[in-house]
Amino acid sequence: MFLTRLIRRPAADPVLEGEAPRQSGAIPYTIVDGQVVFLLVTSRRTGRWIFPKGAPIEGLNPREVAQREALEEAGVEGDIDQEPIGSYRTVKVKGVRRVGIEVDMYPLAVHTQLEEWAEKGQRHRHWALLVEAKRLLSDPLLAELASRLQARVTAGGEAAAPDQPARAFVTR
Repeated sequence: MFLTRLIRRPAADPVLEGEAPRQSGAIPYTIVDGQVVFLLVTSRRTGRWIFPKGAPIEGLNPREVAQREALEEAGVEGDIDQEPIGSYRTVKVKGVRRVGIEVDMYPLAVHTQLEEWAEKGQRHRHWALLVEAKRLLSDPLLAELASRLQARVTAGGEAAAPDQPARAFVTR
């Protein structure tokens, strides 16, 4: 219980109020047997389950940053949406300081999963159906964005990743 109080953010966290620097993230997904599955990765520092995200990179627009983060952190490539599906606020810990950030999340329909990638030795990745993803994701706002994406994909609102390669991703 003590650790929960240390980790849980207070409801009115002043770090999360006001203007916040923006980052970009990807929600990697594919379709397996007609169901949307999401690719989660662990954070390097705490091992929490998250979606890939990162700070702006000079010369890249926000969606390109999200695409690059998915490649570096999760080892996946795919078709990324032009617009984010939404955003969430979170806290980035820098040393002893806590900094609030706003993260725009872009859906990424995965078509390639690499066996070797930049942060393979620093992170784990895991394909999960929405019910499991909602349980594993460290931030309920990420789970809400995954739910929104699943509703959009299953309603036929966008092109889904090919079904065949997804089986290979999930069973590895």
